[in-house]
This record gives sequence, structure tokens and C-alpha cells, in this order.
Amino acid sequence: MSAPPAPARTAAIIFILVTAWLDVMSMGIVIPVLPQLIEQLSGATSAAGLWNGLFVALWAGMQFLCSPVIGSLSDRFGRRPVILVSVCGLALDYVLMALAPSLWWLAVGRILAGITSSSFTSVFAYMADITAPEDRARGYGLIGAAFSGGFVAGPLIGGVLGDISLRAPFWAAAGLSGLAFLYGLIVLPESLPRDKRMAFSWRRANPFGALRLLRSHPELSSLATVNFLLYFAHHLFSAVFVLYAGDRYGWGAWQVGTLLALVGLMDMGVQGLLVGPVVKRLGDRTTMVVGLSFGAVGIAAMGLAPTGWLFVAAMLPNALWGLAMPTLQSLMTRRVSESEQGQLQGANNSVSSIAGIASPLFFGAVYSASVGTAPILPFIGSAFLIAAAVLAGGALLGWTAGRGARAPVLDKNATGQ
Repeated sequence: MSAPPAPARTAAIIFILVTAWLDVMSMGIVIPVLPQLIEQLSGATSAAGLWNGLFVALWAGMQFLCSPVIGSLSDRFGRRPVILVSVCGLALDYVLMALAPSLWWLAVGRILAGITSSSFTSVFAYMADITAPEDRARGYGLIGAAFSGGFVAGPLIGGVLGDISLRAPFWAAAGLSGLAFLYGLIVLPESLPRDKRMAFSWRRANPFGALRLLRSHPELSSLATVNFLLYFAHHLFSAVFVLYAGDRYGWGAWQVGTLLALVGLMDMGVQGLLVGPVVKRLGDRTTMVVGLSFGAVGIAAMGLAPTGWLFVAAMLPNALWGLAMPTLQSLMTRRVSESEQGQLQGANNSVSSIAGIASPLFFGAVYSASVGTAPILPFIGSAFLIAAAVLAGGALLGWTAGRGARAPVLDKNATGQ
């Protein structure tokens, strides 16, 4: 595998981690104020709920449509220009949202945010380019830790700035994304040699064409299903966690925010510090299954916990869920050629986007059926138990799919086919 010299590779890894952290933090900064800004622009609380749901769907929809395109463009033109253009576009998009005079302009901003944040596919492909297969799980773990760090810092900063002005967090997000662009312009080397690039094709770049790559090998399609199940279960938290915490334990915004920050810190520790040593001892496949299994145990314990303190205790085994994603990504990258890494990450992002649309709808309906004066489901923690079963199924499928790991396949055609 071709790779930049060691000093350039170190600078590139640092840039990828810093960019991931800045990008996710810039997204997290606007989380506390976006619903309030929507309410301000809509002029009605009920309308704000509808608009907020629409904005979530717009963002996820753009991720589904554009991630394979961004990934395929990086396979054709290289990772560096695609990442830099996307980061710059994200900075300009936050400026647009900071100045948005109406909901329609804000909607345009969310559409552009979904498109530009699809550059994460190129970030993962970049890491695959510059790391050996046996080191990729650790590399993806570092990216995951950077993501978690951004999600911890972003909402905290956004909450402080939001007290000053609802527009201030958008300006801060624009500044952080602009800083990431300037930093990358100076230090980021290209990771994909010209002889490893693949000609761009809309047949592969559209989301349904990209998903065909996931069906190119039985093990790859099975691992893609595990990826879907993992994200499907994970979106339980965005769908019902705040409601569940308030209804069952009486927690308010402060307790929920503190708990989410704690989750992010634990995830940083697991993905940044534990993934590498555990993979060296157990291998990618076993580590993935261990992570999924602990995630299932943790979520089940959360659903069964009769008190808030026991719910917090259940976060400890659940934190080891963070072992699963980096190792799953590593296993999948070994089953495609170097020139298809961008397409693979685009297809993976489309899969996660589908889960991001379907999962909140499903778990929201399950939760609604488990609360109220005459619930259809008799137990308030039913959504957590179902998510635990989904993860357990993913662990079983992952154990089967991860068998017989092979060396990376040879390039079928560096110029495309």
C-alpha cells in the first residue's frame, strides 16, 4: 500500500483527527439553539416541532444521497481536495444559517450541511489509505474518539453562546470550520496515489449503485447488515432517551446534558485508548463481537433499571459498545480494493442514514405505545429491550460474517470499470 512518508503521515493523521473534532464540535455547537431559532422564525411552538422534524429528515436524506457521491469523487480526484472543499463549504453554510432571515433559508442551510458533512466518508477513506490493515481499527477508534470529543465540547459551548445570542453559535461553528480548512490547506498531504484512483461513474456514485458494492461479497453484505443494526440500535438514544429519562427518573435538562457529556467522555476513552490494545490481543472480529455484546447488555440494563443510579451504572458496560464500530469498519475495508475505499465509506454512510431515518420513527412509536394511561406495551423500557435484542442479533451475525478475514483485495481496475 502506498503511503506518505512517516512525518507527512503523522501530520495527516493529526489533521484528520483535528478536522473530525472541529467538524463535529461545530455541528454540536448549534444543537442547543437550533430548535429555539426554528421556533423564533416559525412564530409557533407547534410549528417548530414540525419544522425541526423536517430539518432532521432533510439532513439525513442529503447524507443518504450525497455520501456515495462524495466518496466516489474522492476515489477519482483524491481525498485532499474533496475534504478541503467540503470543510470550506460547511464553514460558508454556517454563515448562511447565521444570517438566515426565514425558515426557508434555514432549510437550505440544513440541506447544504447534510451535503458538506458527507465529507466524513473521505475522512474514513483517508485513514484507510495511510494505515496498514492491521492498524485500521486503532485509526478508526481515534476518529471515533475525536467525534466523541466534539460532541462533548460542542453542545457545552453552544449552550454558553446561546445565552448571548441564538445566532452566536452559528458564527462560532463557521469559525471552527474555517479554521479546519486553513489548517488542512497548509498541512494535509494527498493520500491516494494517481495510479490507485478510479474513474468516476454515476452508476457507482448514486446511493443504490454504491450499495451494490456491499453486495459484492457475502461477508461484506453481512457486515453491512451489522452496520445497519448497530446504527439502528444507537438511534434509540436520539429518539427516546430525553423523554424516558424525564418520565421514569424525573431528570431535567441539566441531568440529561451532564449524562450525555459523561457518555461522550467514556466513548472517547474506549475508542481512543482501548481499541488498539484490545484488537492486538483479540483481533478485529472478536473485539467487534465483544463490543456489540456489551452494548446489548448495557442497553438491556438501562431499560430494566428501576432507579436513576442503576441506569448510570449500566452506562459502564454500555460504553464498551465503542469497541464495535472501529473494528467493524476495519473488517469491511479489508474486503475492497484501495481504489474503492471512498465508495465503501459512502455506501456505509448511506446505510447509517437509512437507519437514522427509520430508527427514530420505530423507537418513537414503540415508546409512545409503552407510556400513557393505557399503554399497548406494559413496560416503559420496552424500546431499550428491543434495541438490546437488535444489538445481540448484530453480534451473532458479526461473529459469522467476520470469519475468514482476508488480506485486502487487489485493485480490480484503477481506472474504473
